[in-house]
Amino acid sequence: MGERKGQNLYYPPDYDPKAGGLNKWQGTHALRERARKIHLGILIIRFEMPYNIWCDGCKNHIGMGVRYNAEKKQVGMYYSTPVYQFRMKCHLCDNHFEIKTDPQNLDYEIVSGARRQENRWDPTQNEQIVPETKEVQRKLFDDAMYKLEHGAKDTQAAEEAKPVLGRLFQRNDSVWRDDFEANSRLRAQFRTRKKELKLQEEKDNALLVRSSLAVALLPESDNDRSMAQLMRLHSSKTIHEKDKERRNAILNRPMLPSTSTTKSAIVTKFAGTKLEPRSLGIVKRSATSSGKESTDLSMEEKRPKVPTTAVPKVIIPKETKPSKTEDETRPQLLLCNYGSESSDSD
Repeated sequence: MGERKGQNLYYPPDYDPKAGGLNKWQGTHALRERARKIHLGILIIRFEMPYNIWCDGCKNHIGMGVRYNAEKKQVGMYYSTPVYQFRMKCHLCDNHFEIKTDPQNLDYEIVSGARRQENRWDPTQNEQIVPETKEVQRKLFDDAMYKLEHGAKDTQAAEEAKPVLGRLFQRNDSVWRDDFEANSRLRAQFRTRKKELKLQEEKDNALLVRSSLAVALLPESDNDRSMAQLMRLHSSKTIHEKDKERRNAILNRPMLPSTSTTKSAIVTKFAGTKLEPRSLGIVKRSATSSGKESTDLSMEEKRPKVPTTAVPKVIIPKETKPSKTEDETRPQLLLCNYGSESSDSD
């Protein structure tokens, strides 16, 4: 197709073939605007960014693959390989940065105006194929023993890699032997996973409606379940809160005990002991008392008996003028008066 381009060019009537080509006759370069600085050894080319960089002017990130109109010029030689330098303007500011080729390391080097985002690693750690350096190549060419040792190392590495390569071949053969079956199995897994996600989403929405919340729920984990079980057994009050409640109860407690407390304390005190008449204040009186005491006894018996906490008093009744024989034969009765009144006659 290249030979047809010359036939489609317009040749004016005053064109002289002795002047050379059409571009030379018109005094223009074949590259037009791209060669406007060709007299300075600069050619305008389309340059693609080889890696990620940071612009020093605007501090913005420029990704790998962004294309610029760059000025290309030769700045040196590496043996027989020319070293080129490219100058371009940032599309986000007025800063210019320069990058040149590095044939020794098979890479590009930033000269000025930008800095590289470091994403490099040692290819030998990833078991990548690394080209031999110039020193190794020179030894392989000059030293026969080094070449033999180098070949033995390569053979050993190939023997060690054979089992791994065999497993990879078997796996690929078992998985991708039938493309339709592998695709069907993969789509079935996707459908099952999609149903599980939909069911979990319905449960989460129901929980949010019950709790009146509008937050995004994260999937459960074993750690979350164990923490929830521990929260059930954990007390709702801290140690400081319990101590504070205990202090308030002590401060609000009355200094003197109440009547109910005294009664219960008395009952508890005498519950397990054997009561005797002397300990209760019971005193025996003789039968030769006056008739006034008999009258007081009859009055006391007519009164209703009200239990109180006073010490009980004992009155020994007396029969009206009993005979000597009856008084000696009849046993004496002990009656207790639990009334609250007390008199000197008692």
